[in-house]
Amino acid sequence: MAKEDLLTLDGQIDEILPDGRFGVILENQHRIIAYTAGKMRKFRIRSVVGDRVRVEMTPYDLSKGRIVFRDKGPGGAPSGPRRGARR
Repeated sequence: MAKEDLLTLDGQIDEILPDGRFGVILENQHRIIAYTAGKMRKFRIRSVVGDRVRVEMTPYDLSKGRIVFRDKGPGGAPSGPRRGARR
């Protein structure tokens, strides 16, 4: 495995922690602490408890990760009305 290779795993958010971090339970029942990727922050993609997410992890520290994708849950529609453009 090359130094730059990342592990990509699926999981589910089970806890929201301070400072933009989340507790995520992976498919293999391991619990990690993950933060949202920059693109998710830029486009204001919100995550809540119960969301299915895709997490990237480095093989050097298997207790932390970065959330790179949030699956749309059942229904798939946005939760509320969309606000106007910000200036």
